[in-house]
Amino acid sequence: MIELRALTETRQFQEAVELQKIVWGFSDIELLPVRLFVVATKVGGQAFGAFDGNGMVGFLLSIPGLKPGGGSYLHSHMLGVLAEYRNKGVGRMLKLKQREDALARDIDLVEWTFDPLELKNAFFNMERLGAIVRRYVENQYGTTTSPLHGGLPTDRCVAEWWLASAHAEAILAGRKPARKMEERIEVPADIEAIRRVDPRRAREIQKSLGGRLIDGFDPGLAVVGFERSASTGSYLLGRWERGSSA
Repeated sequence: MIELRALTETRQFQEAVELQKIVWGFSDIELLPVRLFVVATKVGGQAFGAFDGNGMVGFLLSIPGLKPGGGSYLHSHMLGVLAEYRNKGVGRMLKLKQREDALARDIDLVEWTFDPLELKNAFFNMERLGAIVRRYVENQYGTTTSPLHGGLPTDRCVAEWWLASAHAEAILAGRKPARKMEERIEVPADIEAIRRVDPRRAREIQKSLGGRLIDGFDPGLAVVGFERSASTGSYLLGRWERGSSA
């Protein structure tokens, strides 16, 4: 039985730091420190943990953000789950807790970045949460020590989760929103293996994907869905309006 708790104590923050080492394999210099968790929880951010008994098996950390012109939102900076608890709904539980807390505070937007070559994450973000993407950032964090990044530039998509939109609400309720697709961008389903054994080819795929997404965003399209097959993962681009179901 997984229990979600707000993280409020130093020892809990320390557990979250240790989880970062296990989940990502970061070197110490790249870890989010305890003091960032302390600050985030005191200035309007969020820190939640998922516990199996007394042991933390996942965590989420977000910090408040301010848009040009004054709009506020939450930047969901990190979500990690131990390998043995993945594919068991723990990540979605943490995100739903984040949504519940944000809406209770009249915050309707949560953003985060994700690696567009991580196809499971892309599917989760689009098809399990109802996020959309309208921005692509090249080498957001520089080259890291995490073996998960394979030495590639840390190109990232920016997920926008409009918490009360018809699009997100439909997906969270298990319904398919009406969406008219205008473009499909495919990535090989075995991209993780390619990244391990052929970094040069992985970089070519990464550059091609980034270029095509940026070109798609330019005329006002957004990633509004994601499909998976045995051979590919497909980013689905179409028109999106905040108040509509597409």
